[in-house]
Amino acid sequence: MKNEVIRLIDIAKHYKVGSQLVQALRTITLDIYRGEYVALMGPSGSGKSTLMNILGCLDTPTHGQYFLNGTDVSKMDDNQLAEIRNKEIGFVFQTFNLLPRSSALENVMLPLVYAGYGKQKRMELARKTLDDVNLTDRIAHKPNELSGGQRQRVAIARALVNHPSIILADEPTGNLDSKTSIEIMGLFEEIHKLGNTVIVVTHEESIAKHAHRIIRLIDGEVSSDEVNTQVQTMADYSLQASS
Repeated sequence: MKNEVIRLIDIAKHYKVGSQLVQALRTITLDIYRGEYVALMGPSGSGKSTLMNILGCLDTPTHGQYFLNGTDVSKMDDNQLAEIRNKEIGFVFQTFNLLPRSSALENVMLPLVYAGYGKQKRMELARKTLDDVNLTDRIAHKPNELSGGQRQRVAIARALVNHPSIILADEPTGNLDSKTSIEIMGLFEEIHKLGNTVIVVTHEESIAKHAHRIIRLIDGEVSSDEVNTQVQTMADYSLQASS
């Protein structure tokens, strides 16, 4: 039997802009299962960013229920949401969101500070996670001493270090060249193979092709939710490059 990590029931989000009511999300009902690799797609104004903010516990819905690992987080206050975010969700952003004056190691250790780990354990876990993303030789470097791809690897390590329920990546290759983008998507492929639940928010078809399931939004509603039968992997790119 499939194990839902996310269950959304009749989720809606409305905003007031002056006297105008904007329906960013109309009615969203869907399940995402543990170990899935999902792409969330849609054009500008489709509601995908609003949905991502709700999935990431950065915002709450106007109506409906959001169950994360069986806990209804849709009515939680800001402090409760902050605690859930730190324990359950690993974020990867387009702009990396690294602390500029901190080393790669210190950036990756940050979620462990909030989780209450002692310094020695924080260093041990952060070093191990940086090693997992092939950055052992860059742990003392600050973000401005790293390439774009290396900065994104630090951000991915920071997202992974707490062993969250889901990895939520917002346009993770948006600031990277095509070669580095392929490398980063290959890393997400490896992360998924290790059993992680990965949700990538993107408007790029080439990025969505890496996911095993593609959910498309239009006008605040799910327009399609399909299994991707032509998953693009690093092996595919190697074959293309050699042909």
